[in-house]
Amino acid sequence: MSVAAVCPGSFDPITMGHLDIVRRAAGEFDRLVVAVLDNPRKAASAMFDAKERMELIRACVDDLPGVEVDSFSGLLVDFCRSKDISVVCKGLRAVSDFEYELQMAQMNQRIGGVETLFMSTSPEYSYLSSSLIKEVARGGGTIEGTVPPVVEEAVHRRLAEAG
Repeated sequence: MSVAAVCPGSFDPITMGHLDIVRRAAGEFDRLVVAVLDNPRKAASAMFDAKERMELIRACVDDLPGVEVDSFSGLLVDFCRSKDISVVCKGLRAVSDFEYELQMAQMNQRIGGVETLFMSTSPEYSYLSSSLIKEVARGGGTIEGTVPPVVEEAVHRRLAEAG
């Protein structure tokens, strides 16, 4: 029996913490879909649009067999149903992540029959978030090692374009 899972997120931009979870999850499932949330309400504050985020993620996971990159808007359970996926795989950095993620997991199970598996982020990445990386980069700090090189280049290019 083939088991498919989804790793959903905004990934604006994808971090080494995200990739840690994706790589580890890819080893546990026959098929893994990294699903980029395309949320029009957050489009104005996004550094990259959904298409750009997908391209960056593809560049980071092209060596992983069975990993696909896609996007979705609306409810995750509807995306899962359309892709024949029954498992959501989420990373947890800290206890503070758990409260929110547990509520979402319980709702996804209730309305869509989708189970959520939580993976703890590796300690060396537990402090990372896309928001923090953008804040540091905008402030002129180094983000080397917190995102893959292709993402670091894209972040610096985007900031240069913004002036």
